[in-house]
Amino acid sequence: MSSTPELILIRYGELALKGGNRSFFEKRLADNIENAAAPIARTKVYRERGRMTAVLKEHPERVLAVARRLQEVPGITSVSACIGAEPDAEILSSIVNTELAARLEFEPGPVRFRIRARRADKRFPLTSPELNRYIAERLPEELWGKLEVDLEKPVLEVGVEIRDKRAFVYLDRLQGLGGLPVGTLGRAVCLLSGGIDSPVAAYFAMRRGCRTSFISFLSPPYIGEPSRQKIISLVRKVGRFQPRNQVHFVPFAEIQEAIRDLCPAPYRTILYRRFMQRIASRIAHRSRARALVTGESIGQVASQTLENIACIEAAANLPVIRPLICFDKDETTQIAARIGTLAISNQPEPDCCTVFMPRAPVIRGRIEDCVEAEALLDMDGLMRRALTGTEHLEVEAEA
Repeated sequence: MSSTPELILIRYGELALKGGNRSFFEKRLADNIENAAAPIARTKVYRERGRMTAVLKEHPERVLAVARRLQEVPGITSVSACIGAEPDAEILSSIVNTELAARLEFEPGPVRFRIRARRADKRFPLTSPELNRYIAERLPEELWGKLEVDLEKPVLEVGVEIRDKRAFVYLDRLQGLGGLPVGTLGRAVCLLSGGIDSPVAAYFAMRRGCRTSFISFLSPPYIGEPSRQKIISLVRKVGRFQPRNQVHFVPFAEIQEAIRDLCPAPYRTILYRRFMQRIASRIAHRSRARALVTGESIGQVASQTLENIACIEAAANLPVIRPLICFDKDETTQIAARIGTLAISNQPEPDCCTVFMPRAPVIRGRIEDCVEAEALLDMDGLMRRALTGTEHLEVEAEA
């Protein structure tokens, strides 16, 4: 009979390179792990050299569910649900045999596998290669009949780690997101349109350590409640990569009507987006965010030529991060499918930039033309009313 995994071994990559700041990054990652695991089981994280371990304080039978949840926590490279044991070669070999027998009981054919032993505690009498051989030599013959050694692309990895006064045995290494813990690189605000690109851009910002809030622009009565609900669904989906989520809904119809009535039609979309940059910058400053995040990609639509991107960015007074700037649509779509936002983004709800779309949008806009057009508008009044009417909503991430 196999044992029940009792803890989770957590590995991380870039954090190990942070020198004197490493403790700050590790503490933030530990907090994010405990927060992510909380809906499944109350969990305590312990830090040690180059690794973390997570121990469930309740519902120990949920350790595998917590391990899978931690695959979505930025900063983690991989996790394994483990059995803890004394650092004794004979005991470890026995555990490996028991676990492999249980795993292979119903396997019809050879399973490609390898043994990966790692001796972090140099007081252990066997080196890592010696422990590999020791365990392999003591596998029962009936198990060898179901196994095939593959050191390059194994389906099954038998892992043994020797740590300080403790050892861990595992049969699975679940891939994590990598990157940096959310909250270690400050705050950002993502302009979320409801399309495929911007949720993916938000995901990349989180993965690089930015706590990311969201801003979306609504244009009732032209764009109604279904579009608002779509945005909330996207925030719930992509928001599972960070501890908390806030979305700001800005009323935008008055601004669009003013631009329609007073400004050159070819510049409408650029002028819309310049207002969005200004409003997002104001909201970002209020929430102590230091950057805006967009899903722009060079040449994808008319507003994303180099000239038009320059016109739009000139209206912001914060750095604009564009994680997808050189991605093609297929690459972005594949990532959206992987993180689960694609199906929501594909729902046929328009975003506000489709309101009063010009027949022939300008391709190579000029900043001086934008400024001249905006001189016709009540800029301060439009900005003030949009900000006053903004709804600030806390959104719980998808379980």
